[in-house]
Parts: sequence; C-alpha cells; structure tokens
Amino acid sequence: MKVVVAITGSSGALFALDFLRKCPAKKFLVVSAWGKVLLRDELGMGEKDLRPLVSGVFSDDDLAAPPASGSNPYDAMVVIPASASTVGKIASGIGDTLITRAAQVCLKERTRLVLCVRETPMSTLTLEQCARLSSYGAVIMPLSPPLYVVPKSVDDFVGAFTDKVLGVLGVRTSPGWRAEEME
Repeated sequence: MKVVVAITGSSGALFALDFLRKCPAKKFLVVSAWGKVLLRDELGMGEKDLRPLVSGVFSDDDLAAPPASGSNPYDAMVVIPASASTVGKIASGIGDTLITRAAQVCLKERTRLVLCVRETPMSTLTLEQCARLSSYGAVIMPLSPPLYVVPKSVDDFVGAFTDKVLGVLGVRTSPGWRAEEME
C-alpha cells in the first residue's frame, strides 16, 4: 500500500506524527509552508525529523512531483491535519500546490482521499465544502477522537483517532468497540 500524507497548517501536528508512526504503508510526505510552522510550533520538529518515518518527501511547491499525476497511482491520500483553507481549495478545484493537486488527482482517479479537518467551530462555508467533497468521494474525518476507548493520556486520545483513520484505509491496528462480541 502507498499513501501520500500531507500536513497543512491547522493545529494538530501530534495527530500527523502519530499517523506517520503507526501507518504500516509506504508513505510519501508533503508538508505545506504553514505545516512546517505547525510542526515547529507544536512539536519542536522540522520536516527533516519526519524523514525516517516515510519513504520519500516531496516539496509542496513541486507540481511536477509524482503525486501530481494520475499516471503514478497510490492507494490513498491522507491530509492530517487539513486546514479549512486546504479544504476550500480542494472543494473549489484549485490545485495550486502539490497537496491540492494530489487531492484533485485522488478525486479524478477515484482514489481514497481522507481529510482530517481541524477547525472548530466550522463556518457554514467549510461545512458546505466538506459536504461537497464527501459527495465527490472524499472521506471527511474531523479531528474528533472517540472517547469510548476511555483515554488515560493525550497519547491514548490521539492514538484512538489514528486507529480510526487506519481503519478507513483498511488497516485495522486495534479492535473496535466491543469487538469481542463480533467474534
């Protein structure tokens, strides 16, 4: 499995880091300019610190990078966190960065696109854009971790959400709620 992972400038860098650590797929990373600020401000990290967790890194301003073309198939793209601005550009068909162009490729090729939206409260416009993207086939996953796992730490809280994203990708890493009743 090949997954393009994008980090944009909305709060929630810890979710991106946890996803990169846990996702067993071959991962290719794209970090927006504001995503780089986010990594620095929230985690004290740079893009270079994430390189050991991925198979490759592409610059967000490189519209000639492989994820910008449908001729280079990958299995999914996860934008974590996805800013309202990025959601708006994708919903409007604006592919002016590698992140937004790769998302356009996912939509046109019918490749799994998961947008982990980090915005609260959401404006009516962002809600409408999320609904539009969902109707186009994107999976909208607000950064809203499940609480039925009764998290005891921030890591548990973040990890529960990561497990949900991995489940959407078909990579189940932990049992679901009351899973033993389905055995």
